Amino acid sequence: MMNPNQDLVEYPDTKLLIDNQWVDAADGGTIDVLNPATGLAIGKVAHASLGDLDLALADAQRGFERWRDVSAHDRALTMRRAAVLLRERADRIAINLTLEQGKPLAEARGEVMAGAEILEWFADEGLRVYGRIVPSRNSMVQQMVLKEPVGPVAAFTPWNFPINQVVRKVGAALATGCSCLVKAPEETPSAPAALIAALVDAGVPAGTVGLVFGNPVQISAYLIASPIIRKVTFTGSTPIGKELAALAGRHMKRVTMELGGHAPVIIAEDADIELAARCTSAGKFRNAGQICIAPTRFLVHERIKDEFVAAFVDKAKGLHVGNGMDASTTMGPLANARRIGAMEKLVHDAWQRGATVALGGERVGQCGNFWSPTVLTDVPTDAEVFNEEPFGPIAAVQSFSSIEEAIKEANRLPYGLASYAYTRSLKTSHQIARGLEVGMLWINQPAAASAEMPFGGVKDSGYGSEGGPEALESYVNTKSVSIMCA
Repeated sequence: MMNPNQDLVEYPDTKLLIDNQWVDAADGGTIDVLNPATGLAIGKVAHASLGDLDLALADAQRGFERWRDVSAHDRALTMRRAAVLLRERADRIAINLTLEQGKPLAEARGEVMAGAEILEWFADEGLRVYGRIVPSRNSMVQQMVLKEPVGPVAAFTPWNFPINQVVRKVGAALATGCSCLVKAPEETPSAPAALIAALVDAGVPAGTVGLVFGNPVQISAYLIASPIIRKVTFTGSTPIGKELAALAGRHMKRVTMELGGHAPVIIAEDADIELAARCTSAGKFRNAGQICIAPTRFLVHERIKDEFVAAFVDKAKGLHVGNGMDASTTMGPLANARRIGAMEKLVHDAWQRGATVALGGERVGQCGNFWSPTVLTDVPTDAEVFNEEPFGPIAAVQSFSSIEEAIKEANRLPYGLASYAYTRSLKTSHQIARGLEVGMLWINQPAAASAEMPFGGVKDSGYGSEGGPEALESYVNTKSVSIMCA
């Protein structure tokens, strides 16, 4: 393990990847990268111009033409080599990830290792993208269904998991024979660059992967409108996702959208309260709550509400908020200063509407973007925190008297990404599983977003999957072939 002493670390400037070469923007443009624990600039990232995007698009087309002709077996070998390189470089990548994003070093390293595992899974799953032979009505005719890569992919990813949000998209693209041009987050550029570098060093042909940074609105509009791009995949907020989906629709592009959520947690009267408090507190405050599948709306049976809140608050009190480079830190800062204002607004609104601040509710210190683990109880339904995704370390609790009432409240919002439930009853488990309008549900456990399971939402939380065999479906075209034997 590398020494995580921040004073010994030199954070790298990040360039664009075009034609397997790390290059500056043509006009020399850069953006500062800030450390959210200090608010200070630690490096720069290249800011792509339209000319850079033209080069990257042409490169993606050439890369696709090369990569699609590589056998699935050889594609898998290359992707597996990249996973090995990620693991070998995990310590250094994790340090840079913590410096730019803020999460504790252990979480950062865990993200790198999970990225390697996801890459390996997609490598192997690419070997199972099968067509089929269809029995013909004419004995002289052979009918086939072929699965072919859709073409160059444009991938847009956020800053909260800058490796794992990229690897799910790049992994599916490469496994099916597509090239992938990634527009990664300017706030956290070194981590996705490290992932892409591992793929380049593992031997993907030039153009198979590309990486750009810059003006998000300009880049998304330019890439999606390009006739070179045949598939768009985006992870981010629902409002932006709707705009990009509409743009992709105007250009008839295949789309996967993994959008915002507001995950309900139903804690039934017969729940194991200690298990529920332990699992949900870990999920709520991981990455300072900046997770699209984080538990946010806690719906607790009225007879056990006080007991659960006491147990949950006790878990939250055990967190140590601080710089992610400090080994004792269990919750780092919010990724940017804007989130502090958002947390203040949500807490104040809930308090004004009658909620009780059971824990936290305030900024920690004046240096960096630190916010205290916050628990709000007796939160009314019309409070903003019960209607807007907090994307921060705020847990909002409301009681219910029946499971039907809890399911109705859970389904009230247009979001449908992740959800959680705690009960000892198999009947209640089935009732919740059938009743909730979500893409993912975990019962009596924290989120376990493994590569082999589907990952995606319904309603305003998007469509398509970034996990399981389903993830590869939108990266392939289906071709029907019928041959009359001469």
